[in-house]
Amino acid sequence: MRRLLDVPAPAKLNLFLHVTGRRLDGYHLLQSVFMLIDWCDVLHFECRDDGLVTREDISGPALPADDLCVRAAQALKAATGCPLGAHIGLEKRLPAEAGLGGGSSDAASCLLALNRLWGLGLSRSQLASIALPLGADVPFFIGGQTAWVEGIGEELIPVSLPETRFVVVKPPGGASTQQIFRSSDLKRDTETAILQGFAANESAGTLRLDLQSILDFGHNDLQPVAQGLCPDVGLCIDWLQSHGMSGRMTGSGTAVFAHARHSPDLSDVPGTWTVQVCSNMNVHPLFGWCPD
Repeated sequence: MRRLLDVPAPAKLNLFLHVTGRRLDGYHLLQSVFMLIDWCDVLHFECRDDGLVTREDISGPALPADDLCVRAAQALKAATGCPLGAHIGLEKRLPAEAGLGGGSSDAASCLLALNRLWGLGLSRSQLASIALPLGADVPFFIGGQTAWVEGIGEELIPVSLPETRFVVVKPPGGASTQQIFRSSDLKRDTETAILQGFAANESAGTLRLDLQSILDFGHNDLQPVAQGLCPDVGLCIDWLQSHGMSGRMTGSGTAVFAHARHSPDLSDVPGTWTVQVCSNMNVHPLFGWCPD
């Protein structure tokens, strides 16, 4: 195998994001549901025999030379001693500074694809170990399933949700994740929730969650701080509300989303905003690319 083309890297939404405490080392304790959606970056891979890792920005803004894709490939080479290299083409379709996990998803798809392209045969848990130093969200995408998330983001319990649609809105402004978590205004003592309180039933060992219960219950503790840094977050939420949808921010923002029960009218979207109607996915498109 010399090439892998049209490899998807899906985004995620945080259906809620609660900060439940802070460890002595400064890391925040979280609870969330990470849900995959079918809005994706697309990557292309060509094997190189000279061991070099190169990247081409096919579309979207130019990324730093050592972006997460390149670092993921180099980490995989270092962990396995693989002598091969790769040329990576990246079609960037997900907006940056959105809380959608685009960079982390690109890194995860890179690990999954190169594991296959280079014939390494690493398991999902082995790839997740390589993924963790790259960023807290990368192991989630390697895990490949919508998940209930706890700890500092490393405790993942696979769950499933009913198939439905969401509207995602991203204003042009962004917000610094580090600045949000360092803010003295950030709420850090949200009461811990219990997963089983949202489980509708269990099928094949995977808990099926009641979506509306989660949306009614949860919130994003980061949203008030992010909204102070980027007031457009509030404007996006107001716009969703004017269309009969209840919005909240995903991740550290600044994208917001809402459950779309009906086909929304998007004719009055401000020209500087990015708006996407998405469907959720319980399983990553590349889930079968490595053994468990």
